[in-house]
Amino acid sequence: MDRRTFISSLTLGLIAAPLAAEAQSAGKVYRIGFLGDVGDSATGPTTSVQRAFRAGLNELGYLEGRDFVMEYRWAEGHNERLPALAADLVRAKVNVLVTAGTPGTTAAKQATQTIPIVFTAAGDVVERGTVASLARPGGNLTGLAFHVDVAKHLQLLKEAVPSLVRVVYLRDAAISSAGSGDRLDSQAQALNLKIQKVTMRAPGDVALAFAQFAPETQGLLISGAGLFLGTRQQACGLALQRRLPTATYGRAFAESGCLMSLGEDLAAMYRRAASFVDRILKGAKPADLPIEQPTKFELVINLKTAKALRLTIPQSLLQRADQVIE
Repeated sequence: MDRRTFISSLTLGLIAAPLAAEAQSAGKVYRIGFLGDVGDSATGPTTSVQRAFRAGLNELGYLEGRDFVMEYRWAEGHNERLPALAADLVRAKVNVLVTAGTPGTTAAKQATQTIPIVFTAAGDVVERGTVASLARPGGNLTGLAFHVDVAKHLQLLKEAVPSLVRVVYLRDAAISSAGSGDRLDSQAQALNLKIQKVTMRAPGDVALAFAQFAPETQGLLISGAGLFLGTRQQACGLALQRRLPTATYGRAFAESGCLMSLGEDLAAMYRRAASFVDRILKGAKPADLPIEQPTKFELVINLKTAKALRLTIPQSLLQRADQVIE
């Protein structure tokens, strides 16, 4: 081989190498697992946040079918199914496991210590031991955590109904934590309110839970857990029948007839979760990606419900609302 032929061959090789590597990278189809407590059959934000997550991936250059495929597993409100569903995703050998909600995140953590896990919306992640800290999560988990606490909902409810004295907190046993309960008790004491805590364990137990309310109940807080998301129409309807002003997490509840809701923009959280997945697929370790807590919140007030309850919402509260349903 003469000198000119050698240089030409070397040049072509140097050009071809990155092209081949790029072609190999482009040919990689990632398998992304998605574990949720409420599935596609549910209406409202569940569908919209799924779209938001995929839109986030699209914005980062990922095309479904070409660059990634989704493996969905849904508990349909039955949290006891989550461990088996998480194990099924592990067997499917997903490259990254995305979880929706606190129970799903817990199930995923128990199912694998090696597959990267990105939680899109989980609560009390440090208090529960899900991660070591927000700045340094450690292990194989990272993602976005809830920041709005039920104590804030209690404050808003008292502001809307100053005469309030007795309130029920309807909660999901699977996500109730000591830290959240302590903060609620402290806030209730500061507002001179008495709290009755009622626990619901299955989606079909809404009427049974309402039957446990003390007769003198004047207001209601509903946990924003997935257990209630699929039954929100029934819960908001029963609250209206009992003439109970209700505050809860997530605009879907206010849109379903509850008096008001306050919470993070869930669609924005799911869209942002795509960036965690992107970084992990490119080699980042979950342990090195700090947990994010969104700072954008949505306050939604249903004036139709207020009118049915014969309530006059203070103007100061209405002015802070991101949306008023009339």
